[in-house]
Amino acid sequence: MNKFFILFLILGLDALFLLYETSQLSISYAETTVLNGSFSLLKYIENTSLYLLGKNDFALRLPMIILHIASAVLLFNFSKQYLKYDRDRLWLVAVFILLPGVLSSSIVVNDAGLVIFSLFLYLNLYKINDYFRYILLFPLWFVSPSMIFLYLGLFFHSIKEKDYRFGFLNIVLFISSLFIFGFDTTGLPKGHFLDTLAICSAIFTPIVFVYIFYILYRRYITSQEDILWYISASALVLSLILSFRQRLHLEDFAPYILLALPLAAQTFYHSYRVRLKQFRGTYKLFFVLSLLFLFLNATAILFNKYLYRVLDDPKEHFAYEMHIAKDLAQKLKEKKLTCIDVNDKKLQTRLNFYGVGYCTKNQLSHNMSENAQSVTIRYKDAKVYQAYVTELNK
Repeated sequence: MNKFFILFLILGLDALFLLYETSQLSISYAETTVLNGSFSLLKYIENTSLYLLGKNDFALRLPMIILHIASAVLLFNFSKQYLKYDRDRLWLVAVFILLPGVLSSSIVVNDAGLVIFSLFLYLNLYKINDYFRYILLFPLWFVSPSMIFLYLGLFFHSIKEKDYRFGFLNIVLFISSLFIFGFDTTGLPKGHFLDTLAICSAIFTPIVFVYIFYILYRRYITSQEDILWYISASALVLSLILSFRQRLHLEDFAPYILLALPLAAQTFYHSYRVRLKQFRGTYKLFFVLSLLFLFLNATAILFNKYLYRVLDDPKEHFAYEMHIAKDLAQKLKEKKLTCIDVNDKKLQTRLNFYGVGYCTKNQLSHNMSENAQSVTIRYKDAKVYQAYVTELNK
């Protein structure tokens, strides 16, 4: 079967999955800060989409879905440098789109999806022309402050290759990025080393993360470091070091560790194929277990609202911060209310996205008062939110 047809089928199913999830989610407060915060490339992309397609969830998440699909295509293209067979590259893409962290970045509005796309684009263009690797570094500076991980990895790779001019440029960009954007070091020093390891395990699933860690270590002791290794290893080591001081955000370092996937796939397939069939059982089991965890995670995301039925506190749901707002806005509009005063300012900001603004004549609170109307939101027959609307002008 044609490799491009299979790739199209994989990405088509992926897109349908993401579009369905778009219909199930509400904008989160963190996403509103992207839209309303200081200038960033992602803010410009998102607001352009909202301007062209209207203020709705589809327009909000479409740029992230497009970036995700484009990233998968770019991964398929540049992984041919590491994987000989097309079917291996297709499996790599399938694993990539099923990773929990990738699923998150493909639909949640934050820098991670844009950073992943930018990294894959850079790696695809890196060897086309020697000038590209210089010129493309400057636009990347505006993508995200986390590009310091890329500059640091390229600096160490340049030192190894004795390409001191390229290394000097990267260290200048690294320092200037730190100087202009800074790096959050506020608060008292507090260790989050184990938290960072837990986040990495959640992003990649435990089996995949342990294998990536092993591959990075193995290539180091066998002197098989290349550009992907330097970028991934620099991000992982620096994030672990920083975690002794502070809590890190997922989108700051995870995209760079993702670059180790082609290295992991290359080593896995090589180790698998050099063995006789009767000695491949361990590798088959490892691969099947990894896929099983990935499919279970994707299934949990697809049917995540059913989890409310087994939770005592709805706020313990992993996606609670991305639920409620859209459904609440719809119920308020059914009551002919287009503005309201909410005692939760984060929720107030989220409701504003759906056309329910702020005013003092209507109040939403969890305390029932005289003439108050109840507003209840249920998912899969489980009550997840209840509040009371009072029209104060009556």
